Amino acid sequence: MNVIIIEDEKPAARRLNRMLQKIDVNAAAMLHSVEESLQWFQENKHPDLIFLDIQLSDGLSFEIFEKVTIKSAVIFTTAYDEYALQAFKLNSIDYLLKPIDSEDLEQAVLKFKDRIPQKEKVSIDFDDIKKLLVNPLEREYKKRFTIKVGQHIKMVTVDAIECFYSENKGTYIHTTEGRDYLLDMTLDQLESELEPQTFFRTSRKFYVNINAIKDIISYTNSRLQIKLNSYQHQDIIVSRERVRDFKDWLS
Repeated sequence: MNVIIIEDEKPAARRLNRMLQKIDVNAAAMLHSVEESLQWFQENKHPDLIFLDIQLSDGLSFEIFEKVTIKSAVIFTTAYDEYALQAFKLNSIDYLLKPIDSEDLEQAVLKFKDRIPQKEKVSIDFDDIKKLLVNPLEREYKKRFTIKVGQHIKMVTVDAIECFYSENKGTYIHTTEGRDYLLDMTLDQLESELEPQTFFRTSRKFYVNINAIKDIISYTNSRLQIKLNSYQHQDIIVSRERVRDFKDWLS
């Protein structure tokens, strides 16, 4: 199986390559920009599978497919909002949300291997996906959540939520009043319910509200630590792979 990685952050590309090697997959090349990728595709046989980040140092990776006809299967390694994720799910082998989980990676590769006999039929409409990224459809996000408190039902508006977090296999809301409520949803299920300009998933354990951020502190290994107005149960850390997306989100 011929595989390449297109990822502008070299440490992230090396980490992904090491994870692939653990499941007996070796990347033939690691490319880091649109320009470098274009040159590589012009000079080399196209791979069976591409691990593709979207935002590269010199532009969107879609520019590669606009200039070169590529029929390789794709597994996206990205952190875009739910419109893009839905599109990737329909038009590619799979998508992996950064930071990439080893089990998710292995399942994505197995999914590709299951489809190898039909790989010539794999067709990815990058123009449609690009349109979704540039001009996402307007939609209504949740404005409130209903919480069961004993025999009562409490309504919590999103403006009153500092963060969503997971703990002991449960998902919780932490409010601006410093209260915590158990939510009957997973963080993954919240993906399509939260306004992406307001809430950011810093890790597998947290979604934070931009309006609740009190301080951002440099942390070890090029990571960031977030301090919210009242939440203090666990450290909220932005992983190194997500720091750039987090800074873009803040701007």
